[in-house]
Amino acid sequence: MRQKGLDFGEQPARRAREAKPTRGSDEPAQGYSVTTRRRALTVSELTDRIQGVLETELFDVWVEGEVSNLKIASSGHWYFSLKDEQAQLRVVCWSREARLLRFRPQDGMKLLARGSLRVYPPRGEYQLSAQVLEPVGKGSLQQAFEDLKAKLEKEGLFALERKRPLPVLPQRIGVVTSPTGAVIRDMVRVLRTRNASVELLLYPARVQGEGAAAEISRGLRVLDHLGGLDVIVLARGGGSLEDLWAFNEEKLARAIAACRLPVISAVGHETDFTIADFVADLRAATPSAAAERVVQAKDALLARVTGLERRSSAALRLQLARVRARVEATRAHRVFAAERGRLQVAAQHVDDLVHRAGAGLLRRTERGRDHARRLRERLAGFGLDRQLAVRRERVETRSARLSALAREQAERRRAALGRLTASLDGLSPLAVLSRGYAVVFEGDGARVLRDAAETAPGARLRIRLARGGLRATVESREDE
Repeated sequence: MRQKGLDFGEQPARRAREAKPTRGSDEPAQGYSVTTRRRALTVSELTDRIQGVLETELFDVWVEGEVSNLKIASSGHWYFSLKDEQAQLRVVCWSREARLLRFRPQDGMKLLARGSLRVYPPRGEYQLSAQVLEPVGKGSLQQAFEDLKAKLEKEGLFALERKRPLPVLPQRIGVVTSPTGAVIRDMVRVLRTRNASVELLLYPARVQGEGAAAEISRGLRVLDHLGGLDVIVLARGGGSLEDLWAFNEEKLARAIAACRLPVISAVGHETDFTIADFVADLRAATPSAAAERVVQAKDALLARVTGLERRSSAALRLQLARVRARVEATRAHRVFAAERGRLQVAAQHVDDLVHRAGAGLLRRTERGRDHARRLRERLAGFGLDRQLAVRRERVETRSARLSALAREQAERRRAALGRLTASLDGLSPLAVLSRGYAVVFEGDGARVLRDAAETAPGARLRIRLARGGLRATVESREDE
């Protein structure tokens, strides 16, 4: 960009010429003093004029230099200097512009800065108010990608030991992608071809643009906590670095790391790499390759199992043949010839023992059978039914006698109880009260009165009757 040159030295002279009085004015033409008519500018006025010139002439410039003295204020503003071998320039990047940048400059980094020149009056310095910052030699997105990759790798999110294995035969697969793109159609086609029984659960999300990373992260969390899924696939077609930037966001990387289920990243083409590829448990070159990888063909698995069974059977048969050959060779050795004769003698002796044991068992069985027959005959002569009838009749007779004695004893006890009850009723104070007598207590019933002399007029009495009681006050006393 071509910049206009400034010569601040011409302006005072020009202003002086313009300020020179002309003939015919009130001032004399000869012998006047210029200093008596010149008004000195204040520092603020001069600074305002310089600021006006800078903001008018240099309102959009690109500056290249090396970053130094970077300071980030608590307000979010960035303050640093751009320098080369001969000069340096103060730069400020306000927080509203800094939030839009995807990387953070560092001391020693070469930058291209675009903005407008401003004057900072309290220090009398001019500075560049930057709206755009670009690393020299690479774009800001590439720099942000490398910064985030280095940060997460240092935290261990790319470590191989945290990678989880994929299920061999998954039944339910979760997919986070756009529902209208060709990606989901290609994955469905591959899954139907290789294993039609697999269930696919789609979480629709934007895969490009502002807010896409938040939607994809939310889809990961929903599918991870849904339950019943075996694996989750993040899928998107190819594109530029800007198009794939949602998969380079830190929030998505941490959502993948926090996921409990295995995660496959299938973003872009084979040559495209994103942060999600490094954090995920498996990186697939394309979404179709992810579908092929997560679902192995049933026919291939069955063929492999059948081949393994054939190999196992053949190995077993070969092992048995080798063992049989070794046994036959050992059996035919002359060392065992003499032993074979002794074994045959022992076998014959065993047969004799078996025969003798069988004969003895038969004899014992016959003797037992005869003994059982004799016992049955004795039992039949004993007459068990008749004996049981006699004993039953004896038991019934004794039971009847016992019942009669019990009734008689109960009647005697009941009569005695009646006599005792009548005697007790005759001695009871309540029986006396029922004949018209009463019991008089003094005051609240602490003492029974037996003599009229024990009380005085005005005393309070409590009288106990057969039914209920009375309270009274003594009016007078009658002594014998």
